[in-house]
Amino acid sequence: MMMLYRNLCKKSVESTKNYQRLLLCNSYSSSISTPVIPPFDYEPKTYTGPSADEVFQKRKKFLGPSLFHYYEKPLNIVEGKMQYLFDDNGRRYLDAFAGIVTVSCGHCHPDIVNAVVEQTKLLQHATTIYLHHQIADFAEALASKMPGNLKVVYFVNSGTEANELAMLMARLYSGNLGMIALRNAYHGGSSNTIGLTALNTWKYNIPQGEIHHVMNPDPYRGAFGADTSRYVKDVQDHIDFGTSGKVAGFIAETIQGVGGTVELAPGYLKQVYDVVHKAGGVCIADEVQTGFGRTGSHYWGFETQGVIPDIVTMAKGIGNGLPLGAVVTTPEIASVMAQKIQFNTFGGNPVCSAGGLAVLRVLDKEKRQAHCADIGSHLTERLKALQQRYDLIGDIRGRGLMLGVELVTDRKEKTPAKVETAVLFEKLRELGVLVGKGGLHGNVFRIKPPMCFSKDDADFLVDALDYSLSKL
Repeated sequence: MMMLYRNLCKKSVESTKNYQRLLLCNSYSSSISTPVIPPFDYEPKTYTGPSADEVFQKRKKFLGPSLFHYYEKPLNIVEGKMQYLFDDNGRRYLDAFAGIVTVSCGHCHPDIVNAVVEQTKLLQHATTIYLHHQIADFAEALASKMPGNLKVVYFVNSGTEANELAMLMARLYSGNLGMIALRNAYHGGSSNTIGLTALNTWKYNIPQGEIHHVMNPDPYRGAFGADTSRYVKDVQDHIDFGTSGKVAGFIAETIQGVGGTVELAPGYLKQVYDVVHKAGGVCIADEVQTGFGRTGSHYWGFETQGVIPDIVTMAKGIGNGLPLGAVVTTPEIASVMAQKIQFNTFGGNPVCSAGGLAVLRVLDKEKRQAHCADIGSHLTERLKALQQRYDLIGDIRGRGLMLGVELVTDRKEKTPAKVETAVLFEKLRELGVLVGKGGLHGNVFRIKPPMCFSKDDADFLVDALDYSLSKL
């Protein structure tokens, strides 16, 4: 009887605490005002094209059924300027996802638009069977940004193409076939790069082709936490027990993008690169999302791990929206490609090369790397303060303007808050904030805006998230 009384008292105390907490939350919720998007001195053009419903119907009829869209009612985005997007009604949105981490300098940045237009007036296309200064100038500028002996550039049209070419180089140079990639990785959607990708939502049931997926060194969700040495041992075990003892290469994003902005455990790449080199393989850094100063602390993501890869792949931010990608490697590795003709019809075309070179110049002129460090630090601090108030926020991670906010219903079990994430996603859109989603369960907000994103924009984003969370 006494035990029953104690249990009832305990439940009563817990219930009182929860009630008091609920009152506090309700009080805070009622006091917080609706956030307002920062002012922006730009007037979008009046849109006279087809309605969102008409576009959507045409898209469903003539485009592939595998396409997906954000939001219950898809947005009809018709114009962009710097860090903002405009819909067909002229409403302005804060773009905190940058066209899936692609718009680096800002939508329709005047320097890049001018470079593309002026080159288009002169020559759009000729291919590398003829000489043209734009591709050579761009390659020289890009090589100057690379450490070590990474001085030979191949231009392609996307990150998928870049990773395809890098894998081909690794296999030709090493004389081996087996590639090692990380679980939770995304490296493209072609028949070969699907093999490297390790998220079932992006993989078709086709042969993967000599790909080994090792444990993901995720400090938040990983099996070994932040214990780098145990993840490195897993790589060694795969080589010892799953291969001939020799591999072609290893590929990794420094911060996994599609996988939910997962930064690798400290020192992981340095140790794994040693293991892979001893097994005869080359090491590839996928910088499709982390490159060009977005992390703030470094120009390239791999530099945060204190390594110099053998091959670096890049795309997205390299072109600020242009279909542009690149592979940079050493002269020694590049020499194996001379065994046959290696050619890319559109890679490094004059228009994209002019635009890409303009991107590099804008990033330098406007000191965007330092800006990412500054604004990213402020944004992270504000998000972590929000985490203290809402148990739904399980983790804040990333660097610079490549951040992730993981939502969980139970911090101990880290249960993905899939329903809550979907609700908040819509609420943020209603307030004028567009973010991305990532992770296998889609419970991570991906905050990766154009690199001109301001402190006021960061405050608006956090205020909007705060307001939305308070209304759940």
